[in-house]
Amino acid sequence: MGFKITLKEQELFFDKKIKLIDLTNNDKNIICARVNNFTRDLNYEIDKDSKVDFLTLKDHSAMGVYEASIRYLFLMAAHKVYPDLKFKLTYSVNRSIYAQVINKNKLLNVNMVNTIEDKMHELVDKDLPLERIIVEKEKALDLYKKFGYDDKVKVLKYRPEKTVHFYKCDDYYNYMFGRMVPSTGYLQKFDIRVYSPGLLISYPRSEMNGEIPDFKDEPTFSSALNEAQYWGNLVSLDSVSRINYNIKNKEAVELINLCENKHNRMLCELGQRIEDRINNIRLICIAGPSSSGKTTFSDRLVMELESRGIHPTRISIDDYYKNREEVPFADDGSRDFESIDALDKAQFNQDLIDLLNGKVVTLPIFDFKSNSRKKGRTIKIGEHDPVVIEGIHALNEEMTSLIPKYLKFKIYISPQAQINIDRENPISITDIRLLRRIVRDYKYRNASAIETFSMWPNVRKGEFKWIYDTQEDANYVFDSFLNYELCVLKKYAMPLLTKIDHDNQYFPDAERLIRLLKYFKDVDEKWVPCNSLLREFIGGSCYRDGKTKNNV
Repeated sequence: MGFKITLKEQELFFDKKIKLIDLTNNDKNIICARVNNFTRDLNYEIDKDSKVDFLTLKDHSAMGVYEASIRYLFLMAAHKVYPDLKFKLTYSVNRSIYAQVINKNKLLNVNMVNTIEDKMHELVDKDLPLERIIVEKEKALDLYKKFGYDDKVKVLKYRPEKTVHFYKCDDYYNYMFGRMVPSTGYLQKFDIRVYSPGLLISYPRSEMNGEIPDFKDEPTFSSALNEAQYWGNLVSLDSVSRINYNIKNKEAVELINLCENKHNRMLCELGQRIEDRINNIRLICIAGPSSSGKTTFSDRLVMELESRGIHPTRISIDDYYKNREEVPFADDGSRDFESIDALDKAQFNQDLIDLLNGKVVTLPIFDFKSNSRKKGRTIKIGEHDPVVIEGIHALNEEMTSLIPKYLKFKIYISPQAQINIDRENPISITDIRLLRRIVRDYKYRNASAIETFSMWPNVRKGEFKWIYDTQEDANYVFDSFLNYELCVLKKYAMPLLTKIDHDNQYFPDAERLIRLLKYFKDVDEKWVPCNSLLREFIGGSCYRDGKTKNNV
């Protein structure tokens, strides 16, 4: 019996199954496809009525397939020229992949990096097919042991499915926990550069219209990532298997307290830095991307400073939103509340300078229901008391242009997660923030995961435009990630994600997050302290529970 494939607005009829790649006219700009709302690789065979949308590097789902394939290509090339080397891959600066040799007493040099890059180009030119193989878990275990994938052996026990997918290319086998391109010839776009002691692999980004971002070093961000990776390795919490092992073999409360103590230590260190400079600090600025934990962090920092005899006053940047009709328009015609020009910068600067000069100031308060500003509290601060501001634009100099830079202490907060499923499959920091936001939006706004997914692209667009460039100017980067948090978020996120129907446009995003969460063992949130940053998302905070800021 025949079947129909709907491709764009064209209907095609077939009598026997057909591979997606046979519908592409060998167009290597097509990376994968969405078939009845499932992301499929191009070797997928269709044998029933289906709606097909081909995806290019301008699409987020295709970029994910390309990135996984680039990791595979790199590991294959490295294996062919230096078969004894083992690498750990993590997401890093400049939206790239960082590869570091983990063999003892082995270091990369420029010649080695060039040799690997040349081999990658050679493999691309050969256009070798990548064959997807499905095997039983027992067979996968044998293959993992045969190829020395000891880290994959450890994580295999947490895979709920009875089968495992492999990709074979030439004589090389590996599994990147995702779909792949049909052949190496599709992987024309990548850059390799030495980034001691490892290397960086840059690849096209959908938010860059399918192009590779220009390289821009980010030493502050890189240092924060390095510290996060060092700590995770030090306490054996840098991978799914090591986190799950600790849950199984230790009390959950021990694991939670270990991670929370890291935050306590960082807050103490931060408090000391501010205390040491307090004579020259009048403004403490806190910024970070969505779902970084800014609100709870600000509360905890205030308490830390109070314990040192420092009495900060908090001002919310969100109260300086312009009235709705004054907010500029975004490219899609909607009001752009992410823009710094949606805020009354002049009034904010004037109120700040008046406060610091000892004047009495009546602050505004923004009513998000009526989208208008009203009169708020009237305050006067002490002669040496600092002001704390928090928001996505807090580190932007435009926001505090009247305050000399030497009087500011800037803090950038974000989860700087450096954890992997296994050493070759890193977990996206952005996906961790997205999971936090899905849970929080449902908890406090009664918003579905679909609503959060629908807002996320605009949130991300605002982050790239307004936030990420400011982190390099920070005096301190606070890593808000808790290595146990996905084990707690899983309980809250899974029901919201599995509720999304297969025909919904956000189902592929939900499926990706479900595939990630399934590897983590559950941890009961009862041991999570009431002042934990995680409480900002799951509830039960001792700080203004349920009163997190709008859209941050």
